[in-house]
Amino acid sequence: MTGKIVQADQAPIASTPCSTEENLINHGAPNVPFYTPVQSPPAGTPWDTEPEGSLFSPLKVDGMQLYNRIIVSPMCQYSAKDGYMTMWHHVHLGGFAVRGAGLVLTEVVSVSPEGRISPQDLGLWEDGQIEPLRQIVDFAHSQGVKFGVQLGHAGRKASTVAPWIDRKAAARDYSEGWPKNVIGPSAEVYITQTIVQREATIEDLDKFKQDWVAAVRRALKAGVDVSERRLVREPHPPLPRDGRPAQGRSPSRLPHHDPHAHHSLPGARPFAPAVDARREHQAGPGACGARGRLPRHHRGGIDARQKIAAKLGYQVPYAEAIKKALAGTKTLVGTVGEIESGRQAQAILDARWADAVFVGRQFLNDSFLVWRWADEHEEDIHLPSQYGWAFGNTRTHKPKRSNQHE
Repeated sequence: MTGKIVQADQAPIASTPCSTEENLINHGAPNVPFYTPVQSPPAGTPWDTEPEGSLFSPLKVDGMQLYNRIIVSPMCQYSAKDGYMTMWHHVHLGGFAVRGAGLVLTEVVSVSPEGRISPQDLGLWEDGQIEPLRQIVDFAHSQGVKFGVQLGHAGRKASTVAPWIDRKAAARDYSEGWPKNVIGPSAEVYITQTIVQREATIEDLDKFKQDWVAAVRRALKAGVDVSERRLVREPHPPLPRDGRPAQGRSPSRLPHHDPHAHHSLPGARPFAPAVDARREHQAGPGACGARGRLPRHHRGGIDARQKIAAKLGYQVPYAEAIKKALAGTKTLVGTVGEIESGRQAQAILDARWADAVFVGRQFLNDSFLVWRWADEHEEDIHLPSQYGWAFGNTRTHKPKRSNQHE
């Protein structure tokens, strides 16, 4: 158990008064178009220097530095209108930005209307969608937090309804869907409830790449620090039912193998590919290559025959395999999947299976997750100035732990 926090006096310490006028100014955060108090150091930053590779040590990704290694994973919210962010996204993502995560990522943002999972997914296919995203980016930056977008295309899993409406049903015309415009690498349906898509043509793939480049440019205009590329849900043709390779659909045709959609962009931020760990329906974890500076694997979900058994840390072996495959490179690896405690996260980093942890559901379950994980390690971290009162922590006071344990 962690030590008990002793409530600190919230008034300035008499022996060390704020002796200058400058020290009595509640300065605003720089480089944002609104006032909010500056958070320096940002919430989630440790008071003391931590050993390299530990959970609360900095992580440098190219020229971008995260002040800890806890990252908010993309989580679909099905709450957008015509691809536009709404107040829900401001509250949802803004809440993470003030509570100590090193990097906050959006849910998947579609590069085209037909690439959405549901009619309520986010998008960056038109310029009007830049400003709502910029507002959230500005708020994250006002808290000293790095912010990124996950860009993607749902492929043959597009045009479905929000899962709390129905877990499998397709979105038809009457439910704002696009049943006649779902495309994939083949005409093989994902499951019987989803729409039978048409096979993508060369023209479709050329359009996809153009849409991708345009979406990345819009994200850069919004000021994002990083883009995660979640590729077409099935970058290779789905495995046929008999297990033999599909004919006439060379993987080289597909955008997964064309890096120009990102690397041809001038001034592009670091990008993190989401690596498909789909082979778990066959032979289990295996090493796989990845471009980019911070690849994050995911379970794929592109074949209905996959047998996904979620359990504590169930996707970590994929990160370990990728880490081994990329040994000797400067590529950093992130992991995800039922990471539920700070001790578990630190054990993953200690074993060098990954360099950072992506956390999703646990953030929904506990918005103060970063602070709780710090307590597990008896780590003192900075908090937002506005919230420090509850923890005996202000900019002039560091919380003190007693020798008594609960």
